[in-house]
Amino acid sequence: MEVNCRGCAGCCIDWRGLLESEANDGSPDGPQADGTATNDGDSPSVRRQRGSLGTDEGSRRPPIDDVANFVPLTRDEVRAFLEAGYAAALTPRFWRARDDHEAVTVDGSDLAAVAGRPAFFVGLRKPPKPVAPFELDEPVWLPACVFLDPTTLQCRIHSDDLFPAECGSYPAHNLALEAETECERVEAAFGGERLLETDVDDDPADLLLGSQAVGEKLFCHPEPDRLEGVIDRLAAGEATAEDRATCLEVAAASSPGTLAISEHHRERARERALEAVADGEDGSWVGPAIRAWHRRRERADGVPSPAVAVELEEDRGAPGTPGWDALE
Repeated sequence: MEVNCRGCAGCCIDWRGLLESEANDGSPDGPQADGTATNDGDSPSVRRQRGSLGTDEGSRRPPIDDVANFVPLTRDEVRAFLEAGYAAALTPRFWRARDDHEAVTVDGSDLAAVAGRPAFFVGLRKPPKPVAPFELDEPVWLPACVFLDPTTLQCRIHSDDLFPAECGSYPAHNLALEAETECERVEAAFGGERLLETDVDDDPADLLLGSQAVGEKLFCHPEPDRLEGVIDRLAAGEATAEDRATCLEVAAASSPGTLAISEHHRERARERALEAVADGEDGSWVGPAIRAWHRRRERADGVPSPAVAVELEEDRGAPGTPGWDALE
């Protein structure tokens, strides 16, 4: 796909807070004085998020969290991230059931389920980072993909084997489904040209819809009781490493096309997800960087330069990005 990503990263951040509020009084509600972007009054087009179940607005099951642009990973990708020591980068997403016949109740929430098993995706976390997309004059705090370099607005693992297939296929999958792309939403909100090509295969082989997704991209937790407390914490954005591991182990142990779980792979995945926590240290730069971003945001007086990412990420071992001039 030919797209213009320079200065954008619209599919890697939650930029809803940059929009004017659609509150009943019609008053604008953009970034706050401290540079915090609000999330109130999102337009219908921006409320739609990658990672929701269903193919049209009427059939969607809303996620229990409020994370925009959730990119689902495959089973093999989950395994690869765990083996690389990047468990801290991963988080599950569950959905609220559309009707009673598909629901399993956990923590008082009716969750969408398959054969009585709560269904979920695994994607990448979005800690707050100071970014200035879309030619903003000043940076603002926005939730941004853990692997996004806020200075260049480029992906730190774009050239790595870990780069998710879904990211590489975007926005082709949206176009194949005749769904609005993030490129088009950015164009509508901020102008410019982002989507430079619209010709895609009608039926991409890696789209994984319906039963094809089960065990490969859509995972089903076999023990709903183990999710007690987890669902509430995920919905509140307060999930622990143990909460995430409970889901990551199931995803890594799933079998494509079935509900079967490999106990060997489950045990191995759990060990990889929790071994750094058990040692009191993280296996990579990701966990410490996420915690550092949250601390910086909580104590921030205003918004720092995106270049603070050198201290918070690169000095901890995060790979650098080439910048856009190097790609021209």
